[in-house]
Amino acid sequence: MKRFAPRLLATTLLSVLPLAGCATPATQPATQSPATTAILAPKVIVVAGWENGEDKGDVPGEYQDWVEREHLDEIVPVRGVPRPILRRNPDGVYGLVLRDGATDLMALALDPHFDLHRTYWIFTGISGADPNTTSVGSVAWARWVVDGDALREIDDRDVPKSWPYGLYAIGADRPDALPSDPNHYGSVTDIEELSKAYPLNQGLARWAFAVSRTVKMDDDPEIARRRAAWKGYPNARKAPFVMMGETLGALRYWHGASRNRWAERWVALWTKGHGQFVMTNEESQTNQSEMRLLARRGYVDAQRIMVLRSASNFDMPPPGQDPVSSMGDEGPGQALAFDNNERAGAPVIAELIARWPEYSEHIPSAD
Repeated sequence: MKRFAPRLLATTLLSVLPLAGCATPATQPATQSPATTAILAPKVIVVAGWENGEDKGDVPGEYQDWVEREHLDEIVPVRGVPRPILRRNPDGVYGLVLRDGATDLMALALDPHFDLHRTYWIFTGISGADPNTTSVGSVAWARWVVDGDALREIDDRDVPKSWPYGLYAIGADRPDALPSDPNHYGSVTDIEELSKAYPLNQGLARWAFAVSRTVKMDDDPEIARRRAAWKGYPNARKAPFVMMGETLGALRYWHGASRNRWAERWVALWTKGHGQFVMTNEESQTNQSEMRLLARRGYVDAQRIMVLRSASNFDMPPPGQDPVSSMGDEGPGQALAFDNNERAGAPVIAELIARWPEYSEHIPSAD
C-alpha cells in the first residue's frame, strides 16, 4: 500500500527520543499490558505499514491477517508511543504496525526494554506490480530494495527526442546511466555513496523463498476474470504464485507504461543488472534507509532483514485502457494480497521458531 513515512522525523528521533521519559500509565491505552522492566528479545517481528480500524475482527488491512493467524493477542507498550503499535504471541513472534511510518521503527529500537540484536524482520505489505513479471495476488521476496525518490526530472514533453523519459540519476547526464560525478551532492566524494539500492541478505532471501515457494496461494474470481485483459503479458495472466523479485520505493504514486519501463530500468541500473523489478510502493525505501541507520548504530542486525511484498494491482493499465481510469485501482486485489502475503510468510516464521536455538546464532541461507 502506498503510504507516506517521514524520513526526517524518524532520523531526528535518534537524538531526541533517548531523552524522553517512558509514557506514564495514564497515557497508555487501556488495552495495553502493564509496562515491564524485563528485557524483551523478539525472535521475529512482522512489520506492516497500516491497518483499517481495529487490529482484528473487522475489515483487514496489511496487519490484521498477521495478528489473527499468528495469534498476536498481547499488546506490548513501546516507550514514547501513546497508541498500540506492537503485539506478540507466546512463541516470541511480534507484529509491528507503522501507524506513524518509520518513526515507529525508531521508537521501538530506542526503547531500552527491547533487545533486537538477534531479531529477524519481515517487512510486509501490498504493492503495485509489474505485469511483465508477476500477477495480482502474487508475492515476492526481495533481494534489493531500490530507492526511486532522489533523482533529476525534466518534463517528458521537454526532453531530447532520443530520451525515453525525463527521469535520471543525479550526477548522470542522461536516463538509464549511473552517476559519473559525485560532487553533485556537495559533501559526497565516493560515487558508491550515491547508490539507490539497499542490498538485503540474499542468502536469507533465497532461504525464505525456498521455504515458502510451494505454499498454495489463494485466488479470487474477480481477479481471475480481470487477468484475461492482459493479452501479451503471460506472467500477468498467471494465478497467484510466490517468486523472488525486487521492490522499488518512491513517494510519488506513479502509474503507466512509460513509468513502468523507467522502474524496470532503474532497478536494473542500480543492481547492476542482477535485480528484477517486481513490486512498487511508497514506504520500502524509507523503512530500509532507517533500518540501515539503526544497524550502523548497533541496534539491529541488517543481515536479518527480509522484505515480502504482495501485488494488489498493476502499475500500468492493461492493453487498450487509459492510465487515468486504472490509476489507484487497488480495491479488488487488496484482500487477496493481504491474504497471500501472510500465507507466504507464515512457514518462514514457523521454521525460524521451530529451530530457534540454531537460528538465533546462525542466520539460515540457501547459498
